[in-house]
Amino acid sequence: MHRLSLILTLFAAVSSSTLRAEDKPKEAPKPTQAELDATAAIKKAGGSVTQLAQDDNRWDVSFHLAEGKMGDDQIATVKPLANVIHELNLGKTEVTDKGLEHLKGFKSLVKLNLKETKITDAGLAQLTGLANLEYLNIYGTAVTDAGLKSLAGLKKLKKLYVWQTKVTEEGQAKFKAANTTAQLIPDIALEKQRAEIEAKLKAEAEARAKVEEAKKKEEEAKKKEEEAKKKAEDEAKKKAAEEAKKKAEEAKKAEEAKKPDEGKKKAEEGKKKAEEGKKEEKKN
Repeated sequence: MHRLSLILTLFAAVSSSTLRAEDKPKEAPKPTQAELDATAAIKKAGGSVTQLAQDDNRWDVSFHLAEGKMGDDQIATVKPLANVIHELNLGKTEVTDKGLEHLKGFKSLVKLNLKETKITDAGLAQLTGLANLEYLNIYGTAVTDAGLKSLAGLKKLKKLYVWQTKVTEEGQAKFKAANTTAQLIPDIALEKQRAEIEAKLKAEAEARAKVEEAKKKEEEAKKKEEEAKKKAEDEAKKKAAEEAKKKAEEAKKAEEAKKPDEGKKKAEEGKKKAEEGKKEEKKN
């Protein structure tokens, strides 16, 4: 019995130790000396470098807000991080197509910002080996349809920003046919379709507004017509009533004017008869 109790105690201790070990956060592998030297060189060149997370030994590197000239030589300092770099921001730097040669084989790179740089189609041709690239910003560059074609093989690419480039709708159509995962921003065909739909909806709304306005005017005109008709009828009735009243008054006056004449006539007739009666008496 004592032996069984000892075994259970040992088992509980081992289990508790195992759980505590599992509860501890995983730590990323320690950077190599080459990686540490590279991060120091990047900082010295004016860039910033940050480890992605405590349990992730990848790095985010940016020259975007660096002071001074940030060109191809400074970009070269990133090369030792080829297998552990997550994001690289070169926006608004002096990097050229030659500088992008340093990025060949950066298979761990997920995000790359090249906005408002001097890169061209030749530079994008250097990026075909970035197998894990998901985000690429080439806003405000001289890239054309040819450069876009070079990126079609990046099957993990999710967002590709092409604002203010020389990329055409035709070039985008060919890219989308070859790469069905990436979202082009802006998507010229989609924007055109959206604009057409908005224009159609606007035209329909304006047409409805015109119909409603015409209907409103028609109703107002009809209302005015009815009001005018009613007013004319009321005035006609009033005039007819006034005329009828006037005629009645005139008839009454005429009737009243006849009564004295008839009395006088009767008086004269009575006088005449009296005179004739006197004449008859004299004859007799």
